Amino acid sequence: MAVNTTPEAPLPVGEVSRLIGGWIERLGAVWVEGQITQLSRRPGAGVVFLTLRDPSYDISVSVTCYRQVFDAVADVVSEGARVVVLAKPEWYAPRGQLSLRAAEIRPVGVGELLARLEQLKKALAREGLFALERKKPLPFLPQLIGLVCGRASAAERDVLENARHRWPAVRFEVRNVAVQGVHAVPQVVQAVKELDALGDVDVIIVARGGGSVEDLLPFSDEQLIRTVAQCRTPVVSAIGHEPDNPLLDHVADVRASTPTDAAKKVVPDVGEEYERVRLLRDRARRCVAALLDREERGLAHALARPSIQDPYRMIDVRADQVADLLDRARRCLRHQLDRADSELSHTHARVVALSPAATLKRGYAVLQKADGHAVRDPGEVTAGEALRARVCEGEFSVRVDT
Repeated sequence: MAVNTTPEAPLPVGEVSRLIGGWIERLGAVWVEGQITQLSRRPGAGVVFLTLRDPSYDISVSVTCYRQVFDAVADVVSEGARVVVLAKPEWYAPRGQLSLRAAEIRPVGVGELLARLEQLKKALAREGLFALERKKPLPFLPQLIGLVCGRASAAERDVLENARHRWPAVRFEVRNVAVQGVHAVPQVVQAVKELDALGDVDVIIVARGGGSVEDLLPFSDEQLIRTVAQCRTPVVSAIGHEPDNPLLDHVADVRASTPTDAAKKVVPDVGEEYERVRLLRDRARRCVAALLDREERGLAHALARPSIQDPYRMIDVRADQVADLLDRARRCLRHQLDRADSELSHTHARVVALSPAATLKRGYAVLQKADGHAVRDPGEVTAGEALRARVCEGEFSVRVDT
């Protein structure tokens, strides 16, 4: 419930502390899960002090419990262990401090952790964070590689040495972080975000050596998984050994079985690339040589054709044929003209022989009446009728006698 205060009527510190304590007491006992970061067991003391931290966030809370409560799990619980605590919030009014009074402590077993990871895996898969279409391809030759790993760790050494052995000119932007424990998740998340924000970084490798299930838990944290899923830069997961399979392997764009394998997948081998270039160059040379040989054979075959060797041969043959046809045409025309001339001569001779003029030349005469009709029958004329006689050399008048 809100408290009404004014600058003229403020609440004393003690009253505010008392009110806060009252509100906190209303919460009651709760089950809390976290990781023990600090543990204080003073000899002879009846109270054990420890700090419980959220592995995914930079949030801690103090926990106290009676010695007999902690002794029940002292053999299996130590700093760094995950526990579930039944505790009631307490407010220490004199100092204004919040703490939890634990009534029961239970260690989180490996089986339970694996079951929770499987549930988280299914939930994230349903969201599509592990879908193949989200995977980004790695660049062929990255100019700058971001590396997230432990300080002076074997994983860092394996990645750097193998990458530089394969491609000496490769450059790295290294972020050394805690790779296990309570500080691992926030440091890894911060390092991934920093590298992803750098425009020159072409690919990010998150590497860690092998370890137990508990050691690798930070790389299955939901906050880290979502951070990697949002990266615009391709991310390679190189956590542990081949059997290890944290959730980071599923969300990463490429999974490497070991840090050494990550270097091999990210950086090409300069010797192999030289050999590949040599093979491709030889193959290209053979292809060009085969193409030239084929074209040379085709050119030689074309040059061997008669039309190329003697291009005027066909013209000469056709010219001879044209000349023969022309001579034949001339002979045929001359023959036709000769035959027509002979026929014309014969026809002219017949016409001349049959013409009246030829008959008149032989001494005959043609009698014509005044109207020009030829007299063919004596009965056609009368006595005393004037006729005209036509002979070869001319005509004259005659008169019919009895």
